[in-house]
Amino acid sequence: MTAAAKRAPMLVPVFLLVLLLAACSSKSETASPHVEITISAAASLTDALNELKTRYEHTHANTTLVYNFGASGALQQQIEQGAPADLFLSAASNNMQALVEKKLIRADQERNLLKNELVVVIPASNQEGIKSLQELQSASAKRIAIGIPESVPAGKYAKEALMSAKLWDELQPKLVQGKDVRQVLQYVETGNADAGFVYKTDAMTSAKAKIAFVIDPAYYSPISYPVGIVSSTKQPEAAEAFYAYLSTEEAQAIFIKYGFSVSP
Repeated sequence: MTAAAKRAPMLVPVFLLVLLLAACSSKSETASPHVEITISAAASLTDALNELKTRYEHTHANTTLVYNFGASGALQQQIEQGAPADLFLSAASNNMQALVEKKLIRADQERNLLKNELVVVIPASNQEGIKSLQELQSASAKRIAIGIPESVPAGKYAKEALMSAKLWDELQPKLVQGKDVRQVLQYVETGNADAGFVYKTDAMTSAKAKIAFVIDPAYYSPISYPVGIVSSTKQPEAAEAFYAYLSTEEAQAIFIKYGFSVSP
């Protein structure tokens, strides 16, 4: 018997092993296809979520996060109208609860994630400053930026604060409305407004605007950021994985870095 003939029986198991490993590898790749999930999120979360995206995609190579930032009320309407979304991060509980009641958000996977504070900002170049809501009546505050109360939670909270201070009606002629909290901040940064109502977290991101004063929390409803999984998600496993990640120590540390408080 030739040497080649003697080796043939030994080569068969090796060949079968190679085929088995190739099949397992192919099955593994098939089991973990690349997925894309869309997160509709309040504009005030922009900076924190962008950093989270870098961290998350580094450790979840098969997942790409796509953000849709905007006013929570507008995002709520988009989801109601069937716009593609896998998760919703709102800056107000009422926008989330409206979707839960319509069964557009999974009630078993919706929770409060973060908390925030409302502040008044002024241009960084303003040396005189504004120290209270009452001082918004002064001649130096000609234009005051505020989010549209009907669709922008920061605007709703600002309206509540002004109504609590009995200044809402009096300041109407001065108010300039923005489509979301980031536009309000931009109005102040560019000098198109002398003051503006934004979240503390937004103020912390700006070099062109500064906090004039923090508004007494007793003047407005608690600012909470709930997160929920959209019922119609096409990627439930990937959505649930990111939903869970938002409560990890790594994610919470990033939120705290940007000025948010973590809900218990």
